[in-house]
Amino acid sequence: MLDLRYITENTEDLKKILELRGFKDIGIIDQLTSIIRRKRELQREVDILREERNRVSKEVGKIKQAGGDISEISAAVKLVGDKIKDIEIKFEIEETALSDLNLSLPNILDSKVPAGKSEHDNVVQYEVGTIPKFSFPPKPHFEIGEALNWINFEKGVKLSGARSYTYWKEGAKLERALMNFMLNVHTEEHGYTEVWVPAMVNDESMMATGQYPKFKEEFYRIEKDELNLIPTAEVPLTNLYRDEIIPEDQLPISVTAHTSCFRREAGSYGKDTRGLVRVHQFQKVELVKFCKPEDSEEQHKQMLSHAENILKKLELPYRVIILCSGDISANSSITYDIEVWMPGLNRYMEISSVSNFRDFQARRGKIRYKSKDGKNQLVHTINGSGLALGRTYAAILENFQNQDGTVRIPEVLKRYL
Repeated sequence: MLDLRYITENTEDLKKILELRGFKDIGIIDQLTSIIRRKRELQREVDILREERNRVSKEVGKIKQAGGDISEISAAVKLVGDKIKDIEIKFEIEETALSDLNLSLPNILDSKVPAGKSEHDNVVQYEVGTIPKFSFPPKPHFEIGEALNWINFEKGVKLSGARSYTYWKEGAKLERALMNFMLNVHTEEHGYTEVWVPAMVNDESMMATGQYPKFKEEFYRIEKDELNLIPTAEVPLTNLYRDEIIPEDQLPISVTAHTSCFRREAGSYGKDTRGLVRVHQFQKVELVKFCKPEDSEEQHKQMLSHAENILKKLELPYRVIILCSGDISANSSITYDIEVWMPGLNRYMEISSVSNFRDFQARRGKIRYKSKDGKNQLVHTINGSGLALGRTYAAILENFQNQDGTVRIPEVLKRYL
């Protein structure tokens, strides 16, 4: 959802942004500006009629006080009132159409976002760590995990169908160790407040963060209860402050949560069908920040460094890329992806996305702060994975595998095991 003033004052720039994003229906901008114009005309018309009704109503009072006949003038007042009701109905129709169209618009792109059509046009910013060399052909994580009896995919499929899995014994402990390690680092070293949040949220929450209405088919919804399984803790964490006004001196607010995440993966048919890379349920530690607009760029960089710090402590090689205009999510203004090296898969794999949404989510969710001069302003929201546990688990198995099938555990995790 965008600022209406921005839409009307930057029409051509907005069309260029939509083209860069690969947005197909550029004509939506002309529809929006037409609706905004009609709304203004209706507002002017109804304001004039209300002034007329107020004037005539005063005349009715004078005539009535003087004992005169008010039947004719009362009929005129009623006629004006009927016209106002008709215009108000038209106004509501236009308002609904405007809201529906605006909710379908993507966010404005940051000027630093490179132009591109797909993931192949993303730009590498830098690489960190040394890619390991093996004296033997490295195996993919799913072969290592199954051989160690840490992961059992057959049991997962038996319980829930394709793209499901179960952890066993030390394998289950490793997942729990990663969760505790990440939460401790983010709360004790990076200053986040840990929050426990529900795994189900209402439609208003999905709407505020941008999953609904455009991407509704991508997520799991419980129709009977009108609740949704969360695709990420970004949704409940961001909505903690929906419809609220935060005192300025409380900003920035940094929160983190560990949750299960649920995704249909409807558009990933045939991609990463084996292993932990693309599954329907996975665990993740999420990071969310609320801040003043002038601080969001610095807070975004800070969050990126926090996610990177987890990988550095785990001694995992990775790279940071900036997503191009055709690959960035519709809700984000600018996104940096962290990709960890996977020796068994022989490629980099996304393990975290760190995004600055600016006021896009705050406008949808009415998340504001009261400045010192008493004005209510929209906050900026930032979120990132800190990190996805399943993919981190897979990266550890592949990067620290030994020829005999065992796996070396990173030093920082030993106290958690």
